[in-house]
Amino acid sequence: MSPEGRPVRLQDVAEHAGVSLATASRMLSDADYKGRASLRNRVFSSAAELGYLPNLHARALASSTSTSVGLVVHDVRDSYFAMIAGGVIKVAEAHKLLVTMVCTYRNPQQELNYVSLLSAQRPRAIILAGSSFSDRAHSAALMEQLSAYQASGGAIVSVTRGRKIGHIVDVGNVEATRQLAHRLVDLGHTSFGVISGPAKLMAVRDRMRGFRLGLQDRGIELPSDSIVRVDISRDGGARGARLLLDRPHRPTCIFGIADVVAVGAMAWIRSAGLRIPADISVAGFGGTPLASDAVPGLTTVELPLERIGQVAMELALLPREEPPHTVAVGGTVLLRDSTAPPQP
Repeated sequence: MSPEGRPVRLQDVAEHAGVSLATASRMLSDADYKGRASLRNRVFSSAAELGYLPNLHARALASSTSTSVGLVVHDVRDSYFAMIAGGVIKVAEAHKLLVTMVCTYRNPQQELNYVSLLSAQRPRAIILAGSSFSDRAHSAALMEQLSAYQASGGAIVSVTRGRKIGHIVDVGNVEATRQLAHRLVDLGHTSFGVISGPAKLMAVRDRMRGFRLGLQDRGIELPSDSIVRVDISRDGGARGARLLLDRPHRPTCIFGIADVVAVGAMAWIRSAGLRIPADISVAGFGGTPLASDAVPGLTTVELPLERIGQVAMELALLPREEPPHTVAVGGTVLLRDSTAPPQP
C-alpha cells in the first residue's frame, strides 16, 4: 500500500524510479523490452521496494483478445457527441466489443482522471472524441498517460486536431467555418456577432480561426468586441445572444460556435421580440438534429457525425503494427431558413 493507504500504482513506481510512466510500463509489462540496464534495475528495484504488483488481468486485456473500448466525450447530452458515440458503438457491436463511455464536461483534469481509469482497465482502444485542450501542462500529462497505455499494447484514436499520438480523425474545423463565412457574406452580411466557447478548447480556436479567415477573404475584419465567450450549451447560447444584442450596434448575423449554442441564441432572440431571419440571421456548426428540428431550420456546417464515430472505431481496430493514420472527414455548409439577406 502507498503512504496514503491506497494500492501502489504504476505511476508511483515511475516517480520513485525517476522515469516516465511509459518507460516503467514497458519495462514491467514487456519481457522482450530491455532498455538501459541502469534504468531497468531502478524500475524493478522501485517496484519491489514499493510492493507494486502488476495487474495480470489488466495485462491480459491489453492483448488483441480484449473485448472493451474506452470512449471519452465532453458531454453526451450534446447531440454532437451523442451521434459520434452512436457511430462508435455501431461498429463496436458488429465486432462484439463493449464500449465504456465517460464524459469530461470540458474539464481537463477530469479528462486526465478518466484516461487514467480507462488505461488501468486495459481496453483494446481509447477513443478521445472531445476537443483537445490548449493547456501545455495538461497536454504533457495526458501524453504521458497515453504513451504508457500505447506502450502496453492499446490503440489510441483522436477525433480532433492537436494530439500527436495514435490515429486521428480530422473534421476540418478551420476550412469548414471558412466556407461558412464565405456563404454568409455572399448573402450580403457584413456585420457579425460570434458566440464562441472556452478558449482552452482547440476546436473552438480552430472554428474561430476559420471564420475570421473566411471574413478576411471577403475583406471583412471581425472586431474583438463582436465576440462573446460562453459555455457550449443552450443556456450559454441564450446568454451570448443577450450580450451581443445589448450592444449599441446590433449585428445582422450571429454565428454560434456549435449548433446547441446557436439554438439557444435563437430562443433568446425570439423572446426579445425579434424575427429570424428578418431581423437577424443565425448560423451554427455541427449538423446535429437540433439544427434540422429548429424553427426556422438552422443554417450550419453539417458534419457526418455518425460516420465520424464509425471511422474512429474502424481505426481503433487496425492491427497494432499499422502506422498512425489521419482520416479527413469534412463538413458541408447547409443554408436553411435561419439565414437570409439582411433587411435595409
